[in-house]
Amino acid sequence: MSAHEAVTRAHQEEWARVVAALTRRFGDLDIAEEAAAEAFATAVERWPADGVPPNPGAWLTTTANRRAIDRLRRESKRGDKHQEAQRLHDDDPPGPADAIGDDRLRLIFTCCHPALAPETRVALTLRMVGGLTVPEIARAFLVQETAMEKRITRAKAKIKAARIPYRVPAAEDLPARVSGVLAVLFLVFNEGYLATGPGTDPVRRDLTAEAIRLARLILALLPDDGEAAGLLALMLLIEARRAARVSADGELVTLDQQDRGTWDAAMIAEGHRLVRARLAAGVAPGRYQVLAAINAVHTSARDFRDTDWAQIVALYDQLARLDPSPIVALNRAIAIAELDGPDVGLAIVDRLPDTLSAYHPYHATRADLLRRLGRDEESRAAYDRAIELAGNTAETAALIRRRDRLS
Repeated sequence: MSAHEAVTRAHQEEWARVVAALTRRFGDLDIAEEAAAEAFATAVERWPADGVPPNPGAWLTTTANRRAIDRLRRESKRGDKHQEAQRLHDDDPPGPADAIGDDRLRLIFTCCHPALAPETRVALTLRMVGGLTVPEIARAFLVQETAMEKRITRAKAKIKAARIPYRVPAAEDLPARVSGVLAVLFLVFNEGYLATGPGTDPVRRDLTAEAIRLARLILALLPDDGEAAGLLALMLLIEARRAARVSADGELVTLDQQDRGTWDAAMIAEGHRLVRARLAAGVAPGRYQVLAAINAVHTSARDFRDTDWAQIVALYDQLARLDPSPIVALNRAIAIAELDGPDVGLAIVDRLPDTLSAYHPYHATRADLLRRLGRDEESRAAYDRAIELAGNTAETAALIRRRDRLS
């Protein structure tokens, strides 16, 4: 492994842990993120010349800690803060007690405090916990990078000004806070499931595994929360297909082409159990429970041709009432195309709002439907636009191959 690859892997695996450790020590997200960023920048400079240290995570934590202390010394003239920095250099005082005792979970609840706007909570947590870059987060929200940078900066300033505590909230406060946390975990998982950055692995196992781990902790805190159970089921049913999603040639493999024999049967069984348990509860399902049910239908089919598309369309109808977003409408149109034909699906896609014009799956969907209808010239143009917008190398390679197979 090259030094550059070592830094990249360390960033994926260690970012949130380093930020959480520094936040626990210094109580300041701003200092934590900047010190972590400086430590990784130092690693980029030094590791190629000095070699990768035996314990990259410990090296990064130590370096980040020193950078944070240096900043406190530079910026604060107050003796008490200086003395605190000296003390923290040698000691690692325990964080506040809570029911779980997990640094990343504390960090997520800090970022998802009700004092912050919902979209801001998600963006900040993706940056601080997931270690996602601002461009990656901006793509997830379909907004400009500059707007996302300002949103994250304002959120960190609000945390500092409001003295938002770094801890998992008390049991009575959890139900009001958990929806924002679930939204964050879902987006972290999505970035791992199909990374948007061109310079990253197409599937980031570190992010999907961490999102699943944290979802299990949330469900342990709130065992009767239907959406917590639904999100965990959804993640498991998607993660179960990971081994089949990228070919040996580095291309993304679509659901209809995947080798279902490589799917993780244990994960699928656990996901199905969670879905059945929620159905048996007899409570109206939320967004994640419906998404989990859709994936349960997909993973129940032995072959793509056996998929119960009528049931999937019915579930998307239900989801559209809960979440009337254009992305849900796009996925519903894909299911309708499988049930009623590509012409019906394309008619729905072409009526979707312009907000999807910069969303590459929209153009990839149009390209595929046009191809199935024999409209190759229009399909090629749609593929070109999808390729231009796609960031994931595995997805780009698959789109190029499909385009080039047109007559």
